[in-house]
Amino acid sequence: MEAAGAEGDVAADVRQRLAAGGQDHVLRFWPELDGAARRALAAELCRMDVAEINRFFRRARGDGGGAAAAAAAGLDARMEPVPRDVLGSASRDRGLVPRWESRGLAEIAASRVAVLLLAGGQGTRLGVPYPKGMCDVGLPSRKTLFHLQAQRLRRLQQMAEEQHGTPCHIPWYIMTSGRTMESTKEFFQKHRYFGLKKENVIFFQQGMLPALGFDGKILLEEKGKIAMAPDGNGGLYRALGSHGIVDDMERRGVHSVHVYCVDNILVKVADPRFIGFCLEKGADCGAKVVEKTNPTEPVGVVCRVDGVYQVVEYSEISLGTAQRRGPDGRLLFNAGNIANHYFTTAFLKDVVNTYEPQLQHHVAEKKIPHVDITTGQLVQPEKPNGIKMEKFVFDIFQFSKRFVVYEVLREDEFSPLKNADSQNGKDNPTTARHALMSLHHCWVLNAGGHFVDENGTHIPAIPRIPNGRSAASPADVNDNLKDANDLPIQCEISPLVSYGGEGLEQLVKDREFRTPLIIDEDGIHELVKNGL
Repeated sequence: MEAAGAEGDVAADVRQRLAAGGQDHVLRFWPELDGAARRALAAELCRMDVAEINRFFRRARGDGGGAAAAAAAGLDARMEPVPRDVLGSASRDRGLVPRWESRGLAEIAASRVAVLLLAGGQGTRLGVPYPKGMCDVGLPSRKTLFHLQAQRLRRLQQMAEEQHGTPCHIPWYIMTSGRTMESTKEFFQKHRYFGLKKENVIFFQQGMLPALGFDGKILLEEKGKIAMAPDGNGGLYRALGSHGIVDDMERRGVHSVHVYCVDNILVKVADPRFIGFCLEKGADCGAKVVEKTNPTEPVGVVCRVDGVYQVVEYSEISLGTAQRRGPDGRLLFNAGNIANHYFTTAFLKDVVNTYEPQLQHHVAEKKIPHVDITTGQLVQPEKPNGIKMEKFVFDIFQFSKRFVVYEVLREDEFSPLKNADSQNGKDNPTTARHALMSLHHCWVLNAGGHFVDENGTHIPAIPRIPNGRSAASPADVNDNLKDANDLPIQCEISPLVSYGGEGLEQLVKDREFRTPLIIDEDGIHELVKNGL
């Protein structure tokens, strides 16, 4: 199909589709556009399936929101917590963790594990004009999120090879958005893929959908440009099909896929414990969660609704239900979703080929700048004037035949980066940096190292109490020590030295350290204000 005729006009069939779908207003300013703008708009319209967009809108809006409201009615009464038989816990099942880790490492050693990174987010809320993965949160090493994650993959490959004696690789599939693709690829090229093999780093792009007014009409960002937005992290499944990613996984012999979001500085990519747990359970789909301890914490919870697993957003749960507690004193609905998932390749293939078209878009009402069709003026709305449609990565839980949940400690594995330091003091570069340094500091203590102050006096270690629970909680506090300071001690350990705290005894046992402390592949560095 031609996007435009010889004189830069829109092809007749495209005009016909726009008119049939009631969207031909997007050509309102065509006579005012120059040749380049006409060609760009014509190409954009040629790729657009107007009938499909209108169908998405009708399904997403239902009967003016009545369908969604009806579905949500009585939600509290239909919710059930995650049953213990499908739950694995890093703290409550400590005796099983080594077996799960061994199973996961064996799978990695057989090159049957891939990781899939959701990296479409721009750093707008962080106050930076580039993708989140390129953010430097101010660690002593100045490593970015991408750099940390790449080095964790390299260390895992090394651990699997050392244990099993065979070379292996973990393919890294990175889903970007249209706005982040080129800058992300350039960043990886500039840094030589952080030591990974180029052929094992695969970039692909999620889809985009036009922003719509409340009446379903496509909005214009400029006179010759459609207002577009990524189709949500659940757009992953359509992108997997359209870019042949699942086929590539099958060609490589991948069985297990770990999916995660870019903005968690503590993420354990291809976590062998999580993968091993899912394999032992025979799961086709799994969710890693952290315990929700505050009923009003704005995080969705993994649970069952009408017997089907899903994530229920915090805004959909009544306060009474959110506050309910079980016999052990924990919140009844405490499986906090952190966008960290396990899928088998076979399950992903079924989703792509069968289930993805059944997924319904979620509607987000937004303030969307747009060109007024009547006046041609750019409008900056003060209140929501339209919608963006998106799918969520967890929307496919409902199709799982064997779903499991793996609970980890928040302080070990979850510290998201969402806001700038100037904002509300939460989920920002400072909290992310402190979370990583606190974790690495604990690793040194657990391996037998000690920290001293400027006078050479030992800083006393105290138990680290997970999630505010008492020291009598199921977590083994003997393996969770921290120093008696409010602010974290500056300590950073390269992922190439240790993936999860392992292998440090030979470096730190019975030794004293001043901070800032960096342990990397070149050795141990105690930094002073004027350098090394």
